[in-house]
Amino acid sequence: MNLSLVWSEPAFPAWGALAGAAMLLGLESRRRGGIFELAALAVLVPLAGLIAAQPEARLERIALVIGLAVATLARNRESLFQSECALKLLWVMGGALAFSCAGLELLILATGTSEPTEQWAVLEMGLDPRFLWSTALPLSLLIGLVLLGGAPFHFWAADLFQGTRPWLAPLIVAALQVSGGIWVAQRLSGIESFPPAARAIGYQLEVAAFVALLAGAVTLAIQRRPERRVGTLASLNGALVLAAIAATHSRAGVAHGPWAIGPWAGHLTLALAGAGVLACFAQTSTGASAAGPVLFRRHPWTGIAGLFALASLAGVPGTPGARLWLELARSLASAGKTWTLLALGAAWLSAFGAAVRQAHEGFGATGSAPPPERSVPWQARAAIWIPALGLLALYAMR
Repeated sequence: MNLSLVWSEPAFPAWGALAGAAMLLGLESRRRGGIFELAALAVLVPLAGLIAAQPEARLERIALVIGLAVATLARNRESLFQSECALKLLWVMGGALAFSCAGLELLILATGTSEPTEQWAVLEMGLDPRFLWSTALPLSLLIGLVLLGGAPFHFWAADLFQGTRPWLAPLIVAALQVSGGIWVAQRLSGIESFPPAARAIGYQLEVAAFVALLAGAVTLAIQRRPERRVGTLASLNGALVLAAIAATHSRAGVAHGPWAIGPWAGHLTLALAGAGVLACFAQTSTGASAAGPVLFRRHPWTGIAGLFALASLAGVPGTPGARLWLELARSLASAGKTWTLLALGAAWLSAFGAAVRQAHEGFGATGSAPPPERSVPWQARAAIWIPALGLLALYAMR
């Protein structure tokens, strides 16, 4: 399988998202009247660096990323929402990290090595009972599933976008999800050399992807707040990773081809950065006809740029994200994973509908009120345009 979208290095998207976050942080620090607020930018640099470099997955590195995210969220004592998000991350991801550590230690105890490729070779000798590695392997992958945000762990991404600052949430969510994708992909490296484990984990990932896609589709259909829509779309994009890795293993345990995380990570980072800022200027769905938000009435082209990022996150045809969804659908079809393919279709329809609803609420709402006199600050508009231009560059670099 080839999920190579348009380019293999996510460095440019990471620094583009960081530039947009710096714009928003500068605007917020100016309103608060404190130049020292800009020091928070130092927290975002390692997150962007993680996305750009994609280092080798290690539990201690994942623990540092989670700790950095929790500490950053807990820093603002005046925000109860951010404190609540910090507690949720600490509770959910801390527990998952402990279980994964236990599973990894069991595998090391059974095989005598911490290298995945060497572990499969040792297990192929058949010296260890099946129940040992069949229990340890899913446990070791648990932290990756939680970080990717697939159901039933899909709530944390939506909570972060609703409860944290727009300059902070996209990079935190992207860094956590990229860490999860790297962990799952690298932990399964070379597993096809041990067919029983490849078959077992392929089936388990298929089930996990099916549940994550279907639950995400249902959740997205009932979301009314734009921030939670973006967070749920992020969870669906995390589910794409599970489905993509599951599609690389046939029922006979033979890999269909490598899966590259770089294109997915780069697209996710830019799309979340643009859609996250757009959500701050969108309105909650009420079902009633009303005047559109200020951004769409005073700066319609900026609104279109933000909608482009949201549409790409949802896989709307004509966007870079649509290629990821389409390539994944082809891979699932060739691998014979019909139920996961159907769940992917349901998730895509729900995501497409969410993007259309957001566009309708921005431009399709009617009202007699005149356009507001005060415009959206240029820093916020720049934070929308930077990711949108980055996505256009992704689209052009075939």
